[in-house]
Amino acid sequence: MIIEQIWTDNPYRNFNYLIACSDSGEAMAIDPLDHEKCLARAKEKGWEITQVLNTHEHGDHIAGNQPTIEATGAKLLAHHQAKDKIPGVDQGLAAGDVVKVGNVELEVLDTPGHTHCHICLLGHGEAPALISGDTVFNAGVGNCGSGDPALLYQTFAEQISRLSDDTRIFPGHDYLANNLAFTLDREPDNAAAQALLADAEAQDMQNPIVTTLGQEKAYNTFLRLESPSLVAKLQERFPELPSEPSPREVFLKLRQLRNDW
Repeated sequence: MIIEQIWTDNPYRNFNYLIACSDSGEAMAIDPLDHEKCLARAKEKGWEITQVLNTHEHGDHIAGNQPTIEATGAKLLAHHQAKDKIPGVDQGLAAGDVVKVGNVELEVLDTPGHTHCHICLLGHGEAPALISGDTVFNAGVGNCGSGDPALLYQTFAEQISRLSDDTRIFPGHDYLANNLAFTLDREPDNAAAQALLADAEAQDMQNPIVTTLGQEKAYNTFLRLESPSLVAKLQERFPELPSEPSPREVFLKLRQLRNDW
């Protein structure tokens, strides 16, 4: 499986993706907002885009659908309950479905929270990878303005946190530096976050930092819900929290803080 990460360099800091099969030359464009870059990259690599997939329905993820499809004749895939939110969906996807790109197989995860109709794609094998949309960011998670933070916690508790530690994370946006700064605001003694922050601020966005889930567990606050220093500082901000808050309570308070941070 080839994962081509395309930096849009727009104000929203979007990543677009091409998933390609080296045997067949077929490719799938994921959230191709910058359709011109996606089409140009596929042409450069000699790939044929046969499918477009949206992780969710937000405009900065679906706005490039039509020009990409007009240029390629690709089929459009999205969450099975998003057909009234995303125009022109050809195939609805549910948890456990397998999306094929040539010989490449990707498992569909139903991951509500950021929106109610959000999917991630999981590639298995020797180098597992999660195309995470706006569910998981490097060192952070998606907001829940049109979703539900309780559902996002459930997605993390029951799905994301159970993936193998070597799973690479490919998110829909780059917020790494800002997310690490939030971690250090919540957990000032987090040496892993401090060590990565300088690299994040200086990274070449044409070759961005890719983290693994194991690494995320060292500095993503939303995967560190039982950190004593994080919990203690959170209790200072929210004295109504019990002496031993549940992971769910910690997650929801962190998401509340991140909304305005």
